[in-house]
Amino acid sequence: MSSLFSKTISPGKELKITDQEFTNLRDFIYAQCGIHIADNRKYLLENRLGNRLRKLNLKNFDEYYNFLRFDATKSREMKKLFEVITTNETSFYRNPPQLKVFQEQVLAEVIKGCRLKGKKLRIWSAGCSTGEEPYTISMIVHELLKMEVPRWDIKITANDLSERVLESARRGVYNDYTLRSTPKDVAQRYFDMDNGTNKIKPAVKKLVSFGQINLKDKMQLKRVERSQIVFCRNVIIYFDDEMKKRVINAYYDNLEPGGYLIIGHSESLHNITRAFKPIHFPGSIIYQKEE
Repeated sequence: MSSLFSKTISPGKELKITDQEFTNLRDFIYAQCGIHIADNRKYLLENRLGNRLRKLNLKNFDEYYNFLRFDATKSREMKKLFEVITTNETSFYRNPPQLKVFQEQVLAEVIKGCRLKGKKLRIWSAGCSTGEEPYTISMIVHELLKMEVPRWDIKITANDLSERVLESARRGVYNDYTLRSTPKDVAQRYFDMDNGTNKIKPAVKKLVSFGQINLKDKMQLKRVERSQIVFCRNVIIYFDDEMKKRVINAYYDNLEPGGYLIIGHSESLHNITRAFKPIHFPGSIIYQKEE
């Protein structure tokens, strides 16, 4: 550790973040990954980063800010920072009404078109967390194509900012709580289940490719293979308007003509872009890129 930083702080000492320290860290985080932390969420940085200060033997948030900026090992700490500031609350078959529309309307229509174009299907799950969303998509693909799956060229690209959650996603092992919204017959088909431990079956895993991505990195975004469907649920709520526009524009560029964008049911593209055509279904709005 550089001599710039102080000695170990007491484990029981409560760490408080000053207004200036909050501003510095908030602006730094925004510059790195585009996540916007509002002024009224000062406590979030204080609570979530306190353990990192103790781990690094830093006495205050200003030292942590300087550590992130100047220390030679900051790339490792940057990963830790991304892990603690991101929220990863998710589950299989989250928001069933929206997924019903996806299965019966959107994916069914895309598959119909793909049959005429070489049976190549590409779906992007941007902000995949611990893998529940892309694996759910894979299960739904299997539900529609059934025994045809091996004869198709299918790839579900699943990305997240946090390497830790991606490691968990790749393992594909989940507890019963994460399957709380999953139809029982679907769970029995696609998981190996044993006393509260549920392991994704290889056929479901095979369609999903996990990788780390920073949605603020234009070059990383451009490297994602073009898709017919993009899932970005409960992601843009963490961005300010400028960052939302940048990310949504990247999804627009990624999508094939006529492709679909699916965002969280509490999210909206209102005041962000008019490039997509909103399609209204019962309990859900899906956005389509014009052909």
